[in-house]
Amino acid sequence: MGEPRATTAMPRRAPFGRTPDGAAVDLFTFANARGTELRVMTYGGIIVSLRVADRAGRFDDVVLGHDDVDGYVRSASYFGAIIGRYGNRIRGGRFTLDGVTYELATNNGPNHLHGGVRGFDKVVWSAEPFAHDGSLGITLGYVSVDQEEGYPGTLTVRVTYTLSEQNELLVDYLATTDCATPVNLTQHTYWNLAGGLADDVLAHELTIQASQFTPVDGELVPTGAITSVTDTPFDFRLATPIGRRIDADDEQLRRAGGYDHNFVLDRTGDGLGFAARLSEPVTGRVLDVHTTEPGLQFYSGNFLDGSFRGKAGRTYGHRAGLCLETQHFPDTPNQPHFPPALLRPAAEYRSRTLFRFGVDGSGDTSSRSTS
Repeated sequence: MGEPRATTAMPRRAPFGRTPDGAAVDLFTFANARGTELRVMTYGGIIVSLRVADRAGRFDDVVLGHDDVDGYVRSASYFGAIIGRYGNRIRGGRFTLDGVTYELATNNGPNHLHGGVRGFDKVVWSAEPFAHDGSLGITLGYVSVDQEEGYPGTLTVRVTYTLSEQNELLVDYLATTDCATPVNLTQHTYWNLAGGLADDVLAHELTIQASQFTPVDGELVPTGAITSVTDTPFDFRLATPIGRRIDADDEQLRRAGGYDHNFVLDRTGDGLGFAARLSEPVTGRVLDVHTTEPGLQFYSGNFLDGSFRGKAGRTYGHRAGLCLETQHFPDTPNQPHFPPALLRPAAEYRSRTLFRFGVDGSGDTSSRSTS
């Protein structure tokens, strides 16, 4: 069979409800010639659904979420959302920059998590859909004003989702600021490559290209140490079922109730590099992740507890999905030896992550760098 014919049809736009303060939310749907379909809404820049084929050609939605805007508004789990101004945790909700101490919103005990009480996941983004050169996508925009959630400076953000004919979802982040500020943008989709065939992700096999990780304290904030994964349950350098060691007698796993840790990616340059591979043995679906970021947060859905009702009334129980969040390290503003996550007015924040979907061995990672 030949390659599928490229499609240039514009994404479809439809009303998807309103936020509690009355702001209209739109839903964009686009599909490539292979039948892969992506739906994104303007609230939170959320990936609402992504339907991809299994080895038998059967399509299913492989991301967790809700059927309407109200479900996402009520949820505290960041399903499918763009995260910012700073993804992950900042200890004590404070940091000092250029001699000034800034107090951030605290929404995770005494700490700041995923941008605060009203982070980028809880705002309505502008949207510009496009279709060109065999790719479909949408560019989302948001202006975060000075002192929003306590951050200095006005930050102008654009995030672009592009779906290619090669079943690649490219996420490009761009930000500028008028005052020095920490920035760490990421994407918080929960994946379950089994679609509706499995209630948890423990049988998924995971590879992470990382020989080190950053241990956390009892509040899940990095201690500042960078530790080898060798001879620990955090060694995913070879494909390993997620459930194999998740309940091991390990202090780090006990603190997080499973995996909720930043992995220090083995980087060989500044371009896109291989970060992780996720595969599901029954359906044969494979997800490869490449990124320009130095870290990857692997979260095994530990706080999903059965109280979350998702799509079509489905209950999301313990470890029903997992997140692979490409990122700068958590608490970097307070850890000067971590790779810097500071944006100044003369610079641009640019980051790129590529999610490539295939089946079985179709997404070959023998070449672990993509230009």
